[in-house]
Amino acid sequence: MGVIRRYLKFVKPYRWRIFWTLIIGVIKFAIPLLIPMLMKYVIDDVISAENMTTAEKTTHLFWTMGIMFTLFIVIRPPVEYFRQYFAQWTANKVLYDIRDRLFTHIQKLSFKFYSNTRAGEIISRVINDVEQTKDFVITGLMNLWLDAATVLIAIGIMVSLDVPLTLVSLAVFPFYIISVRYFFGNLRKLTRERSQALAQVQSYLHERVAGMSLIKSFAIEDYEQKQFDKNNRRFLNRALIHTSWTAKAFSVVNTITDLAPLIVITYSGYQVINGNLSIGTLVAFMGYVERLYNPLRRLVNSSTTLTQAIASMDRVFQLADEKYDIEDSPSAKEPKEVKGDIQFDQVTFAYDEKEKPVLENINLQVQAGETIAFVGMSGGGKSTLVSLIPRFYDVSSGRVLLDGEDIRQLKVRSLRDRIGMVLQDNILFSESVKANILIGKPEATDEEVYRAAKAANAHDFIMKLSNGYNTMVGERGVKLSGGQKQRVAIARVFLKNPPLLILDEATSALDLESEHLIQEALDILAKDRTTFIIAHRLSTITHADRIVLIEHGQITEIGTHEELMRKQGNYYRLFEVQQLGV
Repeated sequence: MGVIRRYLKFVKPYRWRIFWTLIIGVIKFAIPLLIPMLMKYVIDDVISAENMTTAEKTTHLFWTMGIMFTLFIVIRPPVEYFRQYFAQWTANKVLYDIRDRLFTHIQKLSFKFYSNTRAGEIISRVINDVEQTKDFVITGLMNLWLDAATVLIAIGIMVSLDVPLTLVSLAVFPFYIISVRYFFGNLRKLTRERSQALAQVQSYLHERVAGMSLIKSFAIEDYEQKQFDKNNRRFLNRALIHTSWTAKAFSVVNTITDLAPLIVITYSGYQVINGNLSIGTLVAFMGYVERLYNPLRRLVNSSTTLTQAIASMDRVFQLADEKYDIEDSPSAKEPKEVKGDIQFDQVTFAYDEKEKPVLENINLQVQAGETIAFVGMSGGGKSTLVSLIPRFYDVSSGRVLLDGEDIRQLKVRSLRDRIGMVLQDNILFSESVKANILIGKPEATDEEVYRAAKAANAHDFIMKLSNGYNTMVGERGVKLSGGQKQRVAIARVFLKNPPLLILDEATSALDLESEHLIQEALDILAKDRTTFIIAHRLSTITHADRIVLIEHGQITEIGTHEELMRKQGNYYRLFEVQQLGV
């Protein structure tokens, strides 16, 4: 199976560790196989020995049991420990490597992927499904072979004791194989469906926990309970179907394997009665039949476990196979010293080839150090246009040039490293204030962090927090006000010190004091940088070198504030409406 071959690539670096774990495991499983032989020896050669005195029998018994106690107390415990330790160590290392590779992968996936995929679904695959594949290493690559080795060793010993009785013991074996193949053929599909339903529950729960303030503010707890119940019930139905099929499999397989001891007792008892078999051999055979069919039962359990693991592998590699919309071309290079000239050359863009373009034939030349403001009604394409600069999306046609170079010929990470962004809803991680500022430059010194915070008008409020720069801000910065979050976001851009700056609604929805402090910081930040500003509040961008009005995906007006006001076009009307509303 292709999915197993792919998984084995992650296992390959640890193949010798697995090999030695198997060797230790064979020793571990072989030691208990001595017990039926011990019982035969004690019954036939010690207890039933007619040529030995009671004292001699006692001596033989104690010497024999002394050796066995030594074997089980001194040798078996370390063997058991190292088998368990090496098995778990290897499995966890494989899982570590897979998650590490997946996280690298999901960081390269485009905004388009994240706009179409729920966060909980991704988390479920990286955490739950990867964890489920651990059973393939533990069970499929180790326990399965150890159980198979136990079966072969047991059969070998049984053959050495009595060939006909061995054949009788294996009489139900063909029925066992047929039932396993029949019942577990459909289990992979059912397991995949159950995992998908569980991922949907997790996705829904992830979104609702993140939006609990919205649920409470609208008092829709009862409605959300019903919605959660729908998702939860869908998983329950899938789980019950899976459980029903598994239960049928186990009932049939276990019935078949339970028949074997009954058949053996019947045949061996008849042989003992007729003097063709010793009691010790009968007892030993019963012990080996148990040790033969116990591993077979475990193999049935393993079939369920491996089916779950392989279904999870399908989901893991489905995520791993997601294509990158934005990739470096083979000839991509590092941008040289960036001046900041930006040109939009006949740019057209659509989120989907089947949809109408969001932007059409955009032409705009921006000089280094210039401040350009994009204005217009919501949905006009302003944010989409600036998102093309850091290649969050690629143009459908046309070009975006940086210092005369098509940005598709530049390495994506290096390009984005030259761009600083301050958004309306800046994301803060649930770490310290300092850690969130350091996102701008992870290797920065404390002094650089303090300097950036002061430039962003953030230092004073940070010092008033309970632990200053070490204060934990909570998930998405919930412990900070909107204005404080914005200033932390601006501080990290100051720390990054990029030649290009994008401000997307950076001062909207803030109180006047916060807006004043942030606007002051942004003016300093934008100095001597090529700056793109998206704003709904037109009074905040009157200072821009040029203002670009975008309507229905096209540039309809361009000029300074004064020029556009004199023109008395749509920009003039928007500005007048906003002034009347103040």
